[in-house]
Amino acid sequence: MSATVEDASTLAIEARGLVKTYGDLRAVDGLDLLVPKGIILALLGPNGAGKTTTVEILEGLRQSTSGSAKVLGQDITRSYEEIRQVVGILPQDFEPFDRLTPREHIRYFAGLFGRSLGKEEMAQILASVSLQDRADVHARKLSGGEKRKLGIALALVGNPQLVFLDEPTTGLDPAARRELWRVIEELRREGRTVVLTTHYIEEAEALADEVSIMVRGKIVASGSPASLLDEYTDTKDIRLVGVGSEGLSTLIERGLTATSDGEDVVIQTAATDDLSTVLGHISQAGLAFRDVITERPSLEDVFLTIVGARIEEGELKP
Repeated sequence: MSATVEDASTLAIEARGLVKTYGDLRAVDGLDLLVPKGIILALLGPNGAGKTTTVEILEGLRQSTSGSAKVLGQDITRSYEEIRQVVGILPQDFEPFDRLTPREHIRYFAGLFGRSLGKEEMAQILASVSLQDRADVHARKLSGGEKRKLGIALALVGNPQLVFLDEPTTGLDPAARRELWRVIEELRREGRTVVLTTHYIEEAEALADEVSIMVRGKIVASGSPASLLDEYTDTKDIRLVGVGSEGLSTLIERGLTATSDGEDVVIQTAATDDLSTVLGHISQAGLAFRDVITERPSLEDVFLTIVGARIEEGELKP
């Protein structure tokens, strides 16, 4: 998500100097955020970072103290009604009506947009979130994952270009979470822009084209998962499977930085080191092993590095 993007027509969101205060608390502190159209942006941050406040400002549900923001080219302070027609929202605390079915929910919410859905469009919305076989089941009988799918379906009723999903998979089991990932990926394939707030870093790594990390109301790092890994990690690990403890001492004697992990040995190298050079050292040592695995740091490592640095600087309490 490059801050050099200048053509406003390519942006789904353009926020500059956004501030939200509550007394002495600056929940959002001079935030700049540019989101190109057609991507999934994951907004990450520790509790209290200001993610939900930021999203609510961009949704037009909360007024900023200062700064400016445009959504799909419209000023959020002047064009709220127009924006609501092209934006879909799944709030973190969404709960459906127990005694309404998914089909009845969708029909009711369509009415709020002044729309009357035909059979084909209704079927399309239900299919987009894989609820076509549960369309006529009361919501109280839906699983947690199915309820979140219903929430996304309601966010799609107005056929939005931009969809905000606030912690959409919180509390779901791993299988339900991954099924919801498929639904979210489908939104991007349809050409929609998705802003996703999440506590699950592996979710951001799996889904997001761009990631923005928030700390104390500010964006402190932005980029694709790959570019953040390149910027904030300078090592990679090479795991020798089954080499044993004798191999560890041999590698250390040859000047390699290595540690034992059960029957494996992990060699730490610079990210720019040539794998063949390291393997050459291993070959010369005459070690026997079952496999070689290259392990790079994850986005979680990047997140912890950034947030940890802020703790050390006194910006966050550990």
